Amino acid sequence: MKISVLTPTYNRATLLENLYKSIIKQSKKIEVEWLIMDDESKDNTKEQIEKFKKDNKIEIKYFYQKNSGKMKAINNLVLESTGDLIVECDSDDYFTEDAFVNIEKAFEENKNRKDIYAMCFLKYDTNGNNMGNDFKNKETTMFNLYFSEGEDGEKALVYFSNIRKNYSYELEQNEKFVTEARMHHKMDLKYKIVCYNTPIMFCEYKKDGYTKNIKKVFKENPYGYYEYFKEILQRNMNGVTLRKRLYVIKHYILFSVLTNKKIQIKEVREVFNKMLILCLYIPGKIKSNNYKKS
Repeated sequence: MKISVLTPTYNRATLLENLYKSIIKQSKKIEVEWLIMDDESKDNTKEQIEKFKKDNKIEIKYFYQKNSGKMKAINNLVLESTGDLIVECDSDDYFTEDAFVNIEKAFEENKNRKDIYAMCFLKYDTNGNNMGNDFKNKETTMFNLYFSEGEDGEKALVYFSNIRKNYSYELEQNEKFVTEARMHHKMDLKYKIVCYNTPIMFCEYKKDGYTKNIKKVFKENPYGYYEYFKEILQRNMNGVTLRKRLYVIKHYILFSVLTNKKIQIKEVREVFNKMLILCLYIPGKIKSNNYKKS
C-alpha cells in the first residue's frame, strides 16, 4: 500500500515543517509520497521544500503553477500521484501520530470493495477537539452525511486513487475555488464512503484561509457555488431536513443574484422545494442584493 499526500500551498513556508514532521514519523513502515503544488508563493516555500528533500527521508515531488488556486493545484497533483490512496492535506494541517497505521487498517478492510470511493475519518483542531460530530453510520455518502445525518464539521477523506482519478474539482468562469462537496456529490451517485470514528488529522485555521474568509470566497467564486446549489435541488432530497433545504434554497437565490443568473424553477426536482423557492424568492433577492452591494 502506498499513500499519496497532496498539499497545495501559497506563502505557507513556515507551516510546512509541522506537516513534514508528521509524515516522516510514520513513513518508515508505510510507503508514502508527498506531492506539493506551489501556487506561485512569494516566500521561501521552494527553498524550504528543497531542505526537506535533502533529508532523503520520504519521496517528495515539488511542482509550481502560476497562481490558480487550491482546487486547480489539487487537480494537477491528482494526475501526478502514484499511490493506492490519496489524501489531501492543507499546509496548515498535519497528521496524528498513528494516522497512517489507521489508514492502513482501513485499507485492508476495504481494498477489495468496488462500491467505496473513500474512507472517512475525523479531523481534530490543535486543542484535540473534534471539528465535527462522530459518525452515526458506518457506511453512507457525503451528501447524506451533511444533509440527512446532521453533520456540519470537518472530516478527513482518504480516497481510493483508482476512483479519485476519474473525478476533479469543476471550476467555473476561471474561478479559483469551488466547494469539495460538488465533486463528492457526483461520486456519491455511484459509490459510498466508509466511516471511522478515529482522528487522522489536526487543523489550525489561519486568518488568510478559505474558512476564515468565506464571504470573500463566496463573492469571488459565485458561479461554481451557483452550479453547486442548483445541482443539489436537481437531486432526490428525501430525508433532507427542512433546515438544510432552507440553507440550500437561500444560497441558490444568493448566487443567482451574484451571477445574474435566473432561478431555474423547472429544473428543481421536488414540488416542496419549488414552493419554498417561490415563498422565499422576493425577500431572498432583496437580502442578496444588499449583500452584493456591501
